[in-house]
Amino acid sequence: MTTTSMTAPLLEIIGLSKSFPGVNALDAVDLAVQRGEIHALMGENGAGKSTLIKVLTGVFSRDAGETRLDGQNIVPKSPREAESFGISTVYQEINLIPHLSVAENICLGRQPTWLGAIRWKAIAERARTALARLDLSIDVYRQLSSCSIAMQQLVAIARALDISAKLLILDEPTSSLDRTEVEELFKKLRRLREDGLGIIFVTHFLDQVYEISDRITVLRNGCQVGCFPTDELPRIRLVSSMIGRAVEDVEPLERARATTATIRSMEPVLQAHELGKKGSLSPLDLEIRPGEVVGLAGLLGSGRTETARLLFGVDRPDHGTIRMDRQDVKINSPRAALRHRIALTPEDRKVAGVIPNLTVRENIVLALQASRGTWKCLPIADQIKLADRFIKALNIRTPNREQVLRNLSGGNQQKVLLARWLATEPKLFILDEPTRGIDIGAKAEVEKLIQSLREEGLAVIFISSELEEIVRQSQRVVVLRDRRKVAELTEGEISGQAIMRAIATNQPESPSA
Repeated sequence: MTTTSMTAPLLEIIGLSKSFPGVNALDAVDLAVQRGEIHALMGENGAGKSTLIKVLTGVFSRDAGETRLDGQNIVPKSPREAESFGISTVYQEINLIPHLSVAENICLGRQPTWLGAIRWKAIAERARTALARLDLSIDVYRQLSSCSIAMQQLVAIARALDISAKLLILDEPTSSLDRTEVEELFKKLRRLREDGLGIIFVTHFLDQVYEISDRITVLRNGCQVGCFPTDELPRIRLVSSMIGRAVEDVEPLERARATTATIRSMEPVLQAHELGKKGSLSPLDLEIRPGEVVGLAGLLGSGRTETARLLFGVDRPDHGTIRMDRQDVKINSPRAALRHRIALTPEDRKVAGVIPNLTVRENIVLALQASRGTWKCLPIADQIKLADRFIKALNIRTPNREQVLRNLSGGNQQKVLLARWLATEPKLFILDEPTRGIDIGAKAEVEKLIQSLREEGLAVIFISSELEEIVRQSQRVVVLRDRRKVAELTEGEISGQAIMRAIATNQPESPSA
């Protein structure tokens, strides 16, 4: 932050508190955001970031504290009222309507009218004006679904700016973007900062925080740890502030080692030969053995998730074979995958994973119950025993097994999802982005869990957008690009540079290079 005055905050939150049954979500939190500032809000899952945003935008009522915007006390009772004060939020999941046009999405719910009729030309002009603030010139009549995810994110920001926002809140805006798209978004945010807009930036990506933010406020367990100028805060201190324990406890694990000869001598858990689906994945070969973690690496849209969906029967292959226990098998549905003891945690846990309105216990037993069929219910005593076992084993932070899942942090929801599939005692566990959107401490716990599963003889397919995770976890890495397999790296060849070169050139870098 270069020219921003630190004497008159645009936003000032003083002593904000909010509790839920069994959870003290915010405890006397302070936060100040200046005009022309990008202010990062950091903390582990469950630190209170989402609750603070929801109180600030009127989704939740506060128990105590004050909020001042431009020096005026405000108490928003709804997101619409928060918008009327000049506070607008863009969430991680883009809440737009794909089949409407860009202009309709930007002005949705606040369309200008005349004598009861919508003024379509005025809508188009307002949309162009909002997009111009982001230095974007696109066809506002274009259907939103035809735009890339990155462009949809920018349209969501333009919609937020359409209300003459003073404060823009971005909740994990880069989670679905590649590096080029992130750089483009950051150019737009810097322009908005120059225009005097205050921006709260919520993310789990440390590199991005140091690249774009001016100051950082850290929350932990509902309390404010501190507010720091970004260029004066060492990364080690930031991590320590977020997790509240020694940094060495969450330092990256050394790359998992395994006795390659031992693994190679074992019968594969699964062999896929020429497995593919037209328009989804070019035919590929893949095999995995007990006690082995095979990483699937590649850029977004490279075919990683498509491979997982074919192996788990969510999508049906139109080409190739799958072999298990020395026999060809047909996996044409998730139920068939369960019968063959294959488990999958999906990329988007909110949409295709957890059931937020069910309890922790109900979520954990869900897959096991499904494998037993409709008429063979798992006794409640067995459900309790199973839930308690995994709550303890995975260190799931919940007041009790009957807590509604939506009240847990994202990291703990992810652990519940892992527990659900571990309860089925799988032979093959497919983990699609298991650490996405969770904090550093929870990531370390998930990584340690993966290695413990491998040591117990479970076969694991591990999908991650973070190359460092793939390198640390995998004994072999299958590299995908444009929905086809382009390389396979084995022990001694695996490195971030080798994966990147394979993505770019189809050829892994020599270990000695």
